[in-house]
This record gives sequence, C-alpha cells and structure tokens, in this order.
Amino acid sequence: MSDHHGYSEKDVQREVSELEAQSATAARIFDLRRIIGGLFVVYGIIVTIAGINPSDADLDKAEGVNINLWTGLGMLLLGIFFLAWLKLRPVVPPPVQAPKDEA
Repeated sequence: MSDHHGYSEKDVQREVSELEAQSATAARIFDLRRIIGGLFVVYGIIVTIAGINPSDADLDKAEGVNINLWTGLGMLLLGIFFLAWLKLRPVVPPPVQAPKDEA
C-alpha cells in the first residue's frame, strides 16, 4: 500500500525532509551559545565604552582599577568565544527515527 489516505510515498518523504530542514533551522536559531554570546558581546561593548573615559570618582571607587574597561573586555572575549564555538561546532540535530509499524 503505497497510497495511504490520499498521500503517496513521495509526498510523505517530501514532507519528512521539509520537517527535518525546519527542525535543523530551529536548532540553530535557538542554540544557547548564540544567545549567550550575542548578549555578552553587546553588553561587553557597552561596558567597554563606559570604561574608555572613566571619571576620577569611578577610579577612586575601584581603588585605581578601571573595572569597567577590564570587565567589558572580558565580556567581549567571552561573547566572542561563544560565537566562535558556535561557528566551529554547529548543532547537528539527531537523526529522525522511522516510526515502527504496530501490528
């Protein structure tokens, strides 16, 4: 029986391949490394900009250390690490198991 409920085997295979492609796309989009890396890069840029020209009061509070600059650069490096990790080791969705016929 290749024709079940009006669908041919070719239609079913095409639908399965489309769903697999959508699943792979969703896995890439919602990868936590992308979200974490992106947020760290954005916040790292903001904090680094705040640390470029610190006020004397800010330096006095941090005992002479430009904490915004160093924290911002650290956040940038961590965000770049996550994004590089995502690029070098992309998500591979698990193979789809064929449904077992129940007899």
